[in-house]
Amino acid sequence: MDKKNVVVIGGGRGQATLLRGLKVNPAIHLTSLVTVADDGGSTGRLREQFDIPAMGDIRNVMIAMAESETLLSRLMSYRFKDAANSEIAGHNLGNLILTAMIEHSGNFMESIGVISKVLNVKGDIVPSTLQVITLYARMMDGTIVKGETNIPTKRNRIKEVFYQEHVRASRQAIKAINQADYIIYGIGSLYTSICPNLIIEDIQEALSISTAKKIYVCNAMSQTGETDGYSVEDHVQAIIEHSKNNIDAVIVANDKIPEDVLARYEMEETHPIKVSESDHRYPIIEANLLSFNDGLVTHNPDKVAKLLNEKFFKE
Repeated sequence: MDKKNVVVIGGGRGQATLLRGLKVNPAIHLTSLVTVADDGGSTGRLREQFDIPAMGDIRNVMIAMAESETLLSRLMSYRFKDAANSEIAGHNLGNLILTAMIEHSGNFMESIGVISKVLNVKGDIVPSTLQVITLYARMMDGTIVKGETNIPTKRNRIKEVFYQEHVRASRQAIKAINQADYIIYGIGSLYTSICPNLIIEDIQEALSISTAKKIYVCNAMSQTGETDGYSVEDHVQAIIEHSKNNIDAVIVANDKIPEDVLARYEMEETHPIKVSESDHRYPIIEANLLSFNDGLVTHNPDKVAKLLNEKFFKE
C-alpha cells in the first residue's frame, strides 16, 4: 500500500510537537515545510553575519523528526551560556553546525539533507523559501512593524503580515504541496510561524490547485501580542485570508485546564482558545489533546497524532 504524503506547514515548537507524534506512523511520508523568517536570538545573529536564511525552526524540526534521541540530537539543542567577551554566548550548537555546513557546501538544502541523514530524520525538511527574508506586520491602526521578533511585542491587533520584497518559494516546497494527500497547518504562532509560509505567492498558488485535504490544528492558548482575544474562528479566518485558500477541517483541544494552570496564564494575560460560533463552513473536531506538565499548557504529540491517524490517515 502506498504511503500517504503529509505536509506540515509552520515553524517553532508547535510544529515540532506535531512532527514528533506523526513521525512514527509507517503509513505516511512526512514533510515539514518550515518558515525561515525568524530574525531573533542566535538565528538572527547568524543570519545577519553570514547572510543565510534563518535556521532555528529547521533545527527544531530536525530534532523532532529524528528517529530517536541521541547524544548528537541533544547537543543540537545545546545553547552556550553567557560569558564575558564570548562571541558564541547565546548561540545554539545546532545553529552553528548548520551554518558550518552551509559555509562548507555553499548550499542550504544540501546542508539540511546531510545533517538530516546523520540524525536519521524520518521524512523531509523543506524551507518555504531559500531567500533571506524580513517579515512585516500591518496593525489595525495602520502601524507597520518590521521583523518577526518585534511583531508580538506591540499590543496592537494585527491585520496582516507581509513581505516587502518578492519572495519565491523553494522548488522543494512547491513539489511537496503538489504531491500532498494531506496538508496540516499548525500548531504554532499564528502570524509569525504559520502565516509567513502562506503569504508566499507561489505557495498560495500551489495550495489553490492542490487536491489535498487541508487541516488546521488550532492553538490551545492565545499568544500575547499576536492573538489577544482570539477565538478558534479568528485563527481560521486569518489562515484563510493569508493563504487565500479554504480549510477542510479544524482540530480543537477541549480539555478542562486545571484552575492553578489557568491562573498562571491569566497573570500573563493569556486565555484558552475557544469555539465561539455554532455554524461553520468547516467541520470542527474536538478532543482531549493537551498535557499540563510543569504548569504549562502544551499539545501532547501522541494524542494529536492518534487523532489525526484515526480521523484522516486511515481513510
